[in-house]
Amino acid sequence: MTTALAPTKGAAAAQSQQTARRSGSTNAMRGGSPLIWFVALIVCAFTLGPVLYGVVSGFRTNAQLAESPSSLPAPWVLDNYAGVIQNPDFWRYTLNSTVIALVTTALVVVCGVMAAYPLARYQFKGREGLYMVFVAGLLFPATVGVIPLFILITKDLHLGNSWWGVALPQAAFALPITVVILRPFLQAIPTELEEAAMLDGASRIGFFWRILLPLSGPGLVTVGVLAFVGSWNAYLLPLLLLQGDKKTLPLGVADFSSEHASDIAGVFAFTSLSMIPALIFFLAMQKRIVSGLQGAVKG
Repeated sequence: MTTALAPTKGAAAAQSQQTARRSGSTNAMRGGSPLIWFVALIVCAFTLGPVLYGVVSGFRTNAQLAESPSSLPAPWVLDNYAGVIQNPDFWRYTLNSTVIALVTTALVVVCGVMAAYPLARYQFKGREGLYMVFVAGLLFPATVGVIPLFILITKDLHLGNSWWGVALPQAAFALPITVVILRPFLQAIPTELEEAAMLDGASRIGFFWRILLPLSGPGLVTVGVLAFVGSWNAYLLPLLLLQGDKKTLPLGVADFSSEHASDIAGVFAFTSLSMIPALIFFLAMQKRIVSGLQGAVKG
């Protein structure tokens, strides 16, 4: 009787030890080691440090910056930010950036989902080869096609110095990553759901609009946010194609910095206000972006 119970007790002890190891590893994964936290803090400091320094420096005077560049404002000054807000050029640049970003985002989402839909749901010859064309587009930088793109937009399409002239190429360069992200979402939708919709009398277009698009919401939000932020921060294409009153905020920051080179605090304030809209939008949609990218990886 005692001999029979000995292996049972040994197995129970081994199982308890294994459970303790698993719980310990799980707690370690949740809490993280001190080294990981230290590295993460360093990365955050290098990433957020310049941003916070620029924002805080906008509340200082030029004399304070010259006397002590790294200290906090004493006292805090609102004149720099008030001057930027009262500057009509700032709002004109903001309007141009907003319109171009919204047009680019709409084009990317609509054209991207329409391109990803047949690549995900239809079976036809050359489907994977066509998909690889979009994947190869990720390796094509915008700087390589600057000269032919400039000739195409200004000479052939006559869209130079216009919102559409910038939004169209920006959307084209954003399509590859959009298709790569959206295709797994559309593939993950069960075919049984489409077959049931067809039996209920829905057409392919009806299934696309009524069922597929709502189920792909996280992916659509992800590509939309990425397209908006990318368009808001774009500098090269607007620099080549826009002039005068059509300039965007990044170009406005460069012009303001060159025109007011001696007003360092004002430049900090102008730069900080320029990045706030995109930063707030990105932070507000951060969880949706992460869930959307996770869905794309799982697909």
